[in-house]
Amino acid sequence: MAVALALLLGLFGCASGGGGAPVSERTRPAPISGVDRHVVKPGDTLYSIAWRYGVDYKALSRRNGIGSSYTIYPGQIIYLDVDKKPVTAKSRPVVKRSPTTTQKPVAKMPAAKPVIPVKTAGMIGPVNWVWPAKGRIIRNYSPASGLNKGIDIEGRLGEPVHSAGAGTVVYAGDGLRGYGKLLIIKHDETYLSAYAHNSKLFVKEGDKVKGNQKIAEIGSSGTDTTKLHFEIRRKGQPVDPLKYLPKR
Repeated sequence: MAVALALLLGLFGCASGGGGAPVSERTRPAPISGVDRHVVKPGDTLYSIAWRYGVDYKALSRRNGIGSSYTIYPGQIIYLDVDKKPVTAKSRPVVKRSPTTTQKPVAKMPAAKPVIPVKTAGMIGPVNWVWPAKGRIIRNYSPASGLNKGIDIEGRLGEPVHSAGAGTVVYAGDGLRGYGKLLIIKHDETYLSAYAHNSKLFVKEGDKVKGNQKIAEIGSSGTDTTKLHFEIRRKGQPVDPLKYLPKR
């Protein structure tokens, strides 16, 4: 009896001990792999699709023959294998359209003008990076696990979120699972930044923003704690924000 009880306790300990994933990790969407196409839904932008699958938006545009206007349509098939030959007019899949209505594009983003900032200690490339929130870091960038592609910054509900650099808002919404109310800012042809789990958004797609401009308020949308999840992506790939933000 004593041996059986010990075995049961040992099994219980293995199942419920420190090896389990924390709740915050379970709310983050798992990396998407083995997918070669995406069907455009209302609310999608080329930038949000590129962000979701971790590819460069310019490469995605070239692969699908979309052009510099980045206009996409509901029902359109977007090929994600950006290393393959671009589609042509003949090979492009037909967008399904309603027989009774005219289908409008879901997104047509304006081209952002180049920003020439004053060089500072927090500057890498043409972007003058600043901290998006004042709180302490509660979770670091961890690319090995694939579950935290940026940093999590502690904050209270309603505290301000600032743009980490000047640019153009290319996504504002809650269509990316695991990010809640999300903003994506295009800083130049190389860098994008994202601000997730907001309670309120104060800018919309197409808006030009300045560095350190208030763009949102901290919240807990799409997660289990009040915080700001912040990411920087270089040519579609996540990088460690602490290598770009100025030292505190």
